[in-house]
Amino acid sequence: MSITAPVAPAPTVPPPAAGRRKVAVVLFNLGGPDSPEAVRPFLTNLFTDPAILRFPAIFRIPLGRLIAARRTKAASENYAILGGKSPLRELTEEQAAALEASLRGAGMEARCFVAMRYWHPFTEAALRDVMAWSPDEVVLVPLYPQFSTTTTGSSLSVWHSAAKRAGFITPTTTLCCWHSDEGFAEATAAIIRRSWDEARAAVPEGTRLRLLFSAHGLPETIVKQGDPYQWQVERSVAAVMAALDDPSIEHGLCYQSRVTPQKWLGPSAETAIEEAGKEGVALLVCPIAFVSEHSETLVELDVEYRELAHKVGVPAYFRVPAQNSDAGFIASLAALVRRTRDESRGSRDAAGGKLCSFAGGRQCPKQHKGCPHTAAQPLRVEA
Repeated sequence: MSITAPVAPAPTVPPPAAGRRKVAVVLFNLGGPDSPEAVRPFLTNLFTDPAILRFPAIFRIPLGRLIAARRTKAASENYAILGGKSPLRELTEEQAAALEASLRGAGMEARCFVAMRYWHPFTEAALRDVMAWSPDEVVLVPLYPQFSTTTTGSSLSVWHSAAKRAGFITPTTTLCCWHSDEGFAEATAAIIRRSWDEARAAVPEGTRLRLLFSAHGLPETIVKQGDPYQWQVERSVAAVMAALDDPSIEHGLCYQSRVTPQKWLGPSAETAIEEAGKEGVALLVCPIAFVSEHSETLVELDVEYRELAHKVGVPAYFRVPAQNSDAGFIASLAALVRRTRDESRGSRDAAGGKLCSFAGGRQCPKQHKGCPHTAAQPLRVEA
């Protein structure tokens, strides 16, 4: 079972005030196929991305197309469970509408745009819409709490390339990560608490219940090259557990969605579930790197891993819903946008824009060379 989070109500939006700066907020997400026919081209776009398969184009493109072709049948079967398409576009557009209403309700002349990486609406289409609106400034917000070169990094690279080709020079601020943002952690903890209470009530007295955070995996080679994703995921888990403030809650972290034969981050979700079965521990699984429902939550977590849990003897299996348009989550995003605009710390990225983390400057330890602040110039020198 999973528990539905409350949706942010649409506040009354005041009419635009003369003289206010127009702020375009661009939300980046992965995207998903919108029909059965779109599954293969979506996968092709994904697996030919140089941020995903790190080979020269002469090898990457044919290899990526081959992987996409081989995975089309299984992926299509998964999307068939969801009605033949991913719900990610609609859910992301709902988040954009809720965020826009929240920002406008707070007095900001803002408009939110959605830029998907691998399927419609693509980044270039979002950029055209932004340019048509003629904002005074732009705030780029990844819907990935944790930065990875494979997700946020890839999306930002495409945005900056498209902006350069289009001659788009409007002042731009980028929020690179928000893994330990207090508002995000508290909103997520509130959703978990509701699910925990329901799961605890459903589990027989005397049966242990474990909160199992699950993040999308990465090949270990990418992390060893300096990608900060694993470190940031661990910070997210720590921040949410601190917000829960309940030492009686047993928890763990695993990684799901392995798609290549190389060694990936561990423990895998399969291993964590099998261990719970051996220990006789019930599971409440929480997606920690996804903020919208999609195939990895609705099929992989809800169907495939639930079946595995039953097979290996897990006493009970529950799942925390993704944030979607949860009121607390949308409020945390709105606060992040406002703080990012006002932030005086951070870096200047290669495009000359302001680059900030949720807490201003760089948060990643120096060994994480994939952190976008590594190649950026200081915005200002702090005392």
